[in-house]
Amino acid sequence: MVVISKITTQKNNEERFNIFITRGGKEEFAFGVDQDVLIKFGLRKGLEIDEQEIHEVLFEDEIKKAVNLAVQFLSYRMRSEKEVRDYLQKKEISEEAVPQVIEKLLYYNYLDDLEFAKAFVRTRKRTTVKGPYLIRQELIEKGISEDNLVKALKEYSFEEQVDNAFQFAEKKQKQASKTSASAFKQKMNGTLRGKGFSGEVIEIVLNELPEQDENEEWEALKKQGIKAHNRYKKYTGFEYERRMKQYLYGKGFPFPLIERFLNEEEE
Repeated sequence: MVVISKITTQKNNEERFNIFITRGGKEEFAFGVDQDVLIKFGLRKGLEIDEQEIHEVLFEDEIKKAVNLAVQFLSYRMRSEKEVRDYLQKKEISEEAVPQVIEKLLYYNYLDDLEFAKAFVRTRKRTTVKGPYLIRQELIEKGISEDNLVKALKEYSFEEQVDNAFQFAEKKQKQASKTSASAFKQKMNGTLRGKGFSGEVIEIVLNELPEQDENEEWEALKKQGIKAHNRYKKYTGFEYERRMKQYLYGKGFPFPLIERFLNEEEE
């Protein structure tokens, strides 16, 4: 049992106080506490306090500091409960304190995983080219429950998915002047799947893309044909023709256009 001998305000933070105790006839600094903790435990000069009570005071003060840290962390943007837990662990808040901190944040509505997930989906669909499967995976990594995932992803309608995927594919199609229509669609299929769009959405998008007219495809074939010629010009006759056809067909060009290119090359 020790006696609190003095309480002073901290210089850099008027809401925190330094607690001094008398031990063995000598005064010494014991610990610092938040003003709310000071009031809760009724800390005052002359109060006798034992080690167990000091432990309780310090634990309550840790919770108070952790709540303040979390609120500051949440001030920049919404966070999931898991993100806050991970942040507190990074800040070396004890495992015993973290659950109580989370409980307080939930009570005061600083945390709401469902609202966080909904806002996350709305932001992703507006600022990125990502389908629901990829967004779902991101939310799983942030600790969002299955029930909240299902509800949040309703913020991303099927029509919005098609629109986002189509705008992306159409833009890429205009840039693909050296690619056959078949090769482009095959590549775009894989790209959109990688971005988390469903097969149904991708099928609609690819069907809605404007068809590449024959002149555009012919120009694309000629560019690829020149590249193939530079690669295989050391061959002649049948072997040269075989390799050219194999290369151009592999790029998705139809045989009639390939034959036309090779015939014009001979002329």
